[in-house]
Amino acid sequence: MLKKLFLITLMSGALLAPGTQASIKARQKRQGARIHQGVRDGSLTPREAHRLGHAWGRLNREIRRDRRDGGGLTRRERVKIHHQQDRLSRQIYKQRHDRQTRRH
Repeated sequence: MLKKLFLITLMSGALLAPGTQASIKARQKRQGARIHQGVRDGSLTPREAHRLGHAWGRLNREIRRDRRDGGGLTRRERVKIHHQQDRLSRQIYKQRHDRQTRRH
């Protein structure tokens, strides 16, 4: 049992290894594009777009600050960022699909 737990922990660490630097940036770009698309197609109200844009910008600043502070992202910071990106992604999806639209 302990051996299985060790292997699972080892494998999960490998999944968050060096390639995640680019994936964090790419994911931030995709999330920004999703917000922008919601504004363009009217699936986000101005208020929703403002809130999501603010959350997206705050996360971007945090990522930049974390990268500068220690010469890169630690494993713990990468895990934290992935969780925050997951939460933001769910928020974007919910707001774009909640049947509220921009008034024309």
